Amino acid sequence: MPHLSALRPAALRGRNTNNAPRMLRKPATPLDEHIVDCAVYVDGRRLPGRWTHEGAISEVRRRGEGFVWIGLHEPEEEQLAGIADVFQLHELAVEDAVHAHQRPKLERYEDTLFMVLKTVCYLGNSAPQTEHEIVETGEVMVFLGHDFVITVRHGDHTGLRDVRRKLENDPEQLALGPAAVLHAIADHVVDTYLAVTETIEDDIEEMERQVFSPRSSMDAEQIYLLKREVLELRRAVVPLGVPVRKLTEGYSSLVPHEVRQYFRDVDDHLSTATERIAGFNELLTTLVDAVLAKITMRQNNDMRKITAWVAIITVPTMIAGLYGMNFDNMPLLHDPAGYWLVVGFTAMICLGLIRLFRRNEWL
Repeated sequence: MPHLSALRPAALRGRNTNNAPRMLRKPATPLDEHIVDCAVYVDGRRLPGRWTHEGAISEVRRRGEGFVWIGLHEPEEEQLAGIADVFQLHELAVEDAVHAHQRPKLERYEDTLFMVLKTVCYLGNSAPQTEHEIVETGEVMVFLGHDFVITVRHGDHTGLRDVRRKLENDPEQLALGPAAVLHAIADHVVDTYLAVTETIEDDIEEMERQVFSPRSSMDAEQIYLLKREVLELRRAVVPLGVPVRKLTEGYSSLVPHEVRQYFRDVDDHLSTATERIAGFNELLTTLVDAVLAKITMRQNNDMRKITAWVAIITVPTMIAGLYGMNFDNMPLLHDPAGYWLVVGFTAMICLGLIRLFRRNEWL
């Protein structure tokens, strides 16, 4: 395996760091600040005591049974490189785990599996604006070996404490080994997808009610915002289908047959979430079209009203313009009642136009 010094930043690679300027040597954060938990499990039960990652894997290999589960939260390059050296993790997978922003995937490196899962969290917003997010995403990377599982989390909402506690309360499941941990994490993440899609479905139903209400004021910007977040959710959920399907089909011997059948259930839930998201995208597109059509219809109604009033105002304007010309020979010009007759005639025409436009629903 290539030396892990290749994981150093390019600016420091090949340079004597002891002679580097102080501004280039940032103090490394202690590893303990990034380790959320480190435990040894034998026969599905957690061994007592606090363990370092070196001591934990040494204990497992001395016994010849059990496995280590290390949970990390946003480790820096130096800390993960130290753990990678002990567990012989591939440098490409380590680089992905440090820098995050990866697509959901499953990769096999010699005796280890590396899986990336995108996590989601519904934030919601009663009055969405373009600068606010409705769905926040994070990541969970899992290194799986014969006697260890290492989880690397990115994001504040991606805690796995409940997953660990649930597994520890089910020793029979945990006794299946590291693959059982991978399944529990995948199942937890996919269940979160289902919960988020249910909440978004409620939001879309509320938007649909407002759009088709007679006097609604739904703004297309709100629908565009939710549509953008649904696309972000789709990028997190849909690509995970291929990795999960590989695990159900015996992609690696690290996932025994007993665990593969559990992944089939995860695959079913993931398919449900994927179908929901596809439906959301189509429905939101329909709602956008409906809002735009409603806006166009409202503008047409406004234009008809404006046109009708212009036509009504044109009648007295035209008559006043005719009688404003300097001619002596004009009807009723010298008649004492001529002024009132012209005004009455003008008013009759205007009232007739108003009645006509209202009958045709222009006013």
